[in-house]
Amino acid sequence: MTPPLHESILDKLTLLYGVDAAPELLKRLLALAGETVTAPDGLAISERDVILITYGDQVHGEGEAPLATLHTFLKTRLAGAINAVHILPFYPYTSDDGFSVTDYLAVDPALGSWDDVRRMNADFRLMFDAVINHISSQSAWFQGFLRDEAPYRDYFITVDPAADLSQVVRPRTLPLLTPVMTPSGQKHVWTTFSDDQIDLNYANPDVLLDVLRTLLFYVRQGADFIRLDAIAFMWKEIGTSCIHLPQTHAIIQLMREVLNLVAPSTVLITETNVPHEENISYFGDGQNEAQMVYQFPLPPLTLHTLRTGDARALTRWAASLKSSGSQTTFFNFTASHDGIGLRPATGLLDSGDVEALIQLTEAHGGRVSYRSLPDGSQSAYELNISYFDAITHPGITVRQPETAVSRFIVSQAIPLALAGVPGIYFHSLFGSRNDQAGVAATGRNRSINRQKLHCDALTADLDAAGSIRHRVYTRYMHLLAIRTTEPAFHPLGRQTVLDLHPAAFAVERTAPDGSSRVIALHNVSGETAHVTLPGWGGGRDLVTDTACDSPDIALRPYQVAWVKRM
Repeated sequence: MTPPLHESILDKLTLLYGVDAAPELLKRLLALAGETVTAPDGLAISERDVILITYGDQVHGEGEAPLATLHTFLKTRLAGAINAVHILPFYPYTSDDGFSVTDYLAVDPALGSWDDVRRMNADFRLMFDAVINHISSQSAWFQGFLRDEAPYRDYFITVDPAADLSQVVRPRTLPLLTPVMTPSGQKHVWTTFSDDQIDLNYANPDVLLDVLRTLLFYVRQGADFIRLDAIAFMWKEIGTSCIHLPQTHAIIQLMREVLNLVAPSTVLITETNVPHEENISYFGDGQNEAQMVYQFPLPPLTLHTLRTGDARALTRWAASLKSSGSQTTFFNFTASHDGIGLRPATGLLDSGDVEALIQLTEAHGGRVSYRSLPDGSQSAYELNISYFDAITHPGITVRQPETAVSRFIVSQAIPLALAGVPGIYFHSLFGSRNDQAGVAATGRNRSINRQKLHCDALTADLDAAGSIRHRVYTRYMHLLAIRTTEPAFHPLGRQTVLDLHPAAFAVERTAPDGSSRVIALHNVSGETAHVTLPGWGGGRDLVTDTACDSPDIALRPYQVAWVKRM
């Protein structure tokens, strides 16, 4: 009798490749998976899970591999506060700071080795990137395609340039097709992101099997979380938008099922920088696709909230969020190696508010990136700026550094308080500023928030009591010490958004077993906000460690108060 999970996998293979091919593909897939294990009971996350987003060479020193330097720095400075690390693509690559991979199964020797990765995994849970929508033009796979060699001649998508591709959703302004020469003549390959990032052809089942082999390899190397990069564009079908197609969802479901056979505690997280309803479609039915999705509306909404000193848009949006079950949750973040996406703000902010964010970014020393629309026009899709400088004008930071730090910290406390797992970008944790020299050196907008730091210099900044880095790091660590030991902040705990004051973002969190309740208050304005806590019977502010006997609280400008009910 065929096990139910095998039947489900066969159904996905049939949908993708037809009834005749599916049985043999199932045999090959099960041989690839090998020995199976018993699935754990529930999603293996807790309030202790906080994920740091970092490049493998984010900090570097002398005489050792950057991954080793990073590991030592994290153990020294973040032990107990951060228990998981998302190492951005650490494979050999040719462009896009790692997102144009030449070899999925290797570690870039400039960063270190698999031994370095495994040693880090002894102290931290790890998230690996699966950059599997595309691969580098210099990869062995694509070089084999250029030589018209089997099996690679069918690993990529070729399209007649006369084809009507007007419906295709574009995340960039670069050409969708790139001409290349092969022994059989010129061909045009599909390149969603750049001419060095060649999209893979998932209509070929051999591609899917090779990618599944890669995911299983990552699990064996210590991946607790696997981030599916740019996954929404995976399946192409001319005459459609080529984004979020049913086949894409089927492939993610198949990935989940294969991991359930082999490594069921592994968490899939989808990276889809799109409007909210499209984004959460990757939860599937709450059981069959990604266990986590990026909370993409949070970065632009939080920035809007601090720009206006008005929490109402953020409150309305947060109140609209619904739980998708006990097996899924959000990945809450405000900044990453990329910029602040504007598409997820669609329907949440009006055009005037979005334009105000664009103007703010340019006034604060940032850049704006654009994408092409089907009618040939362009639309701003991303703000490129350090989140610290986005929150407060650099000039004000010079004149009023403590106010700037307080404004930034309240923006960071919000994702820590929301239901889900927090993701903290390395530069946010240390209050990094715009790297204008990086943009000048590379000519790329995203370099403004990707600066690599010398470990000794960063350490000295963190130890300098008056520095911005020291102030941000110290206050951030204090919040993390509270968040990671408080059961009310469990990612799967209940969340109730409270409308207490226009300038206060307030959310009540309750532990899954009901044993602990915290009302998290965040004053996003420069004025005192008076709030009254509902049904109050006394409690304690965990941030200041002071009693709160009265339900009436005067929140100071930019104050964070996490009040635990007694």
